[in-house]
Amino acid sequence: MLADPVAIPEDVGLSSARLARIEPLFNTFINNGVIAGAVTLVARNGKIAHLRAHGQMDAATGKTMRPNAIFRLASMTKPVVGVAIMQLVEEGKILLNDPVSEFISAFKNLHVAVPNPAAPGYVSTTLPTGGYHLVPAEREITVRDLLTHTSGLGSATTGRSSAEWTGLLQSLQATNTLAEFVPRMASTSLSFQPGSAWEYSGIFGFDTLGHIVELVSGISLDRYFHERIFEPLGMHETTFHVPAARLSDVVTPYERGASGLQPGTPTGLLSFSTVSDGRYCSGGGGLAGTAEDYARFAMALCAGGELEGARILGRKTIRMMASNHIGNLPWDRPTGDMRGYRFGLSVRVLEDPAEGRTMCSPGTFGWAGAYGTNSWIDPTEGIIGLMLIQRMPDMTDQTLRSLWPRYQNTVYQALD
Repeated sequence: MLADPVAIPEDVGLSSARLARIEPLFNTFINNGVIAGAVTLVARNGKIAHLRAHGQMDAATGKTMRPNAIFRLASMTKPVVGVAIMQLVEEGKILLNDPVSEFISAFKNLHVAVPNPAAPGYVSTTLPTGGYHLVPAEREITVRDLLTHTSGLGSATTGRSSAEWTGLLQSLQATNTLAEFVPRMASTSLSFQPGSAWEYSGIFGFDTLGHIVELVSGISLDRYFHERIFEPLGMHETTFHVPAARLSDVVTPYERGASGLQPGTPTGLLSFSTVSDGRYCSGGGGLAGTAEDYARFAMALCAGGELEGARILGRKTIRMMASNHIGNLPWDRPTGDMRGYRFGLSVRVLEDPAEGRTMCSPGTFGWAGAYGTNSWIDPTEGIIGLMLIQRMPDMTDQTLRSLWPRYQNTVYQALD
């Protein structure tokens, strides 16, 4: 794997001297005990201009971070699922408005959990009294609902729906398959009427989409990814299950407490990528891989669906993915780094750079992962950026959350 850029930054309109500001930025966060290490990558016009490893991949052993270190990508898996679905849309095998029940019959006749005060005089149902009651979904959830997080499936953060989906998730085993587990998701109540709100579905929505890919294509999701996306793009280090021989290359995740950084222990689905006998391929968050691999995926999307002669999607399909599909629906909770953004098909889409306090161009898209990984694709400038770190999920650490916008600023100020 690459230890140095494959292109001189000046050849793609970037300043080497100004890109060098990335190094001290990350060193500051490492020295202050916010992260143990990172890999950063910047590419422009299909060429990598910056690829650097910072700090350590395991502080206890002193193992230095390497550019080809393997990171748990978590929700950065979702855009890959989005591409797979859109490939099937291009082939006429799926329509975005297709009901999910057309592929998985268990998803017919779903119900919505409604807080009791919202509808006085409700009739009792199978839900316990005192909190919520069930009403029929006004329409079926669709493929588009899942892609845009507007289905209400597995997304609630409080209330009855939240208790149902989190309880079910606790029964998931690494040895399960999507075919075994996804139909069980239909037993949980939706948190709102389909299409009426935006609420992030961390696992259920995109695991369901992954199973739809399996059913429509006739092959497993990991095989589909390999044959239709990874192999054509030359992504040889990205997988749902890291081979035993490469486990030593997986970066240690850390959590930050009063005594500083301590090794964290991934649990549940977020641990499956390093389980030797794992079979579950989570479309919501199961992939692990390297910076250079994910950069090839991002560069293909940035270039309209093609990289080095391998086309994975048409350019109009990419434009459709990176369009606002949720209108003015409010976000489910205050999220500082989503100001100025709307949501497309599996990706956030920048609509207002001023509101987002970002130098990125309108139409920039991408997504992040629970362990602090993040990506962006700016077709206007031809830039893609990756920041791979491994911090246990922590939405409360505002210092950590500030690293991403700081990094973006150091990239854009390097434009000639």
